[in-house]
Amino acid sequence: MSKFADLLVVDTNVMVSALLKADSVPAAVLRSVLSGDALIAYDARILLEYQDVLSRPRFGFSALLIDQLLRYLVDIGVAVAAVPLAVFLPAPDDAKFLEVCLAAGARAQLITGNIKHFPLACRQGATVLTPREWLDRWQGR
Repeated sequence: MSKFADLLVVDTNVMVSALLKADSVPAAVLRSVLSGDALIAYDARILLEYQDVLSRPRFGFSALLIDQLLRYLVDIGVAVAAVPLAVFLPAPDDAKFLEVCLAAGARAQLITGNIKHFPLACRQGATVLTPREWLDRWQGR
């Protein structure tokens, strides 16, 4: 993997979509992480949310799949110590993703299917992209 690999903070909605539909744009984002073309940044709160949401019976993901995925993300990812935001987001539960993105540094990008949860005025300079926007940029290199 290149030292110039993208550093991504992946919102849970992207992770769920990626696992539900293998040929989707969110799945392409996850594949880029799993292949080492991009790194994932996380903290304990994000991992706990992944575990909680992916374990919901309505999705039907096996416990083994979830465990293997989370272990792999921890093994290849970048653990970040985030600090609380000085602003409030429309969806306060999503603050952890922006906090990790900001703590991860200038090359970090937050990938989310809920752009409206991260208004421009609240981003504090962080790059927030939809999966499609990120994929278009990544493929356009």
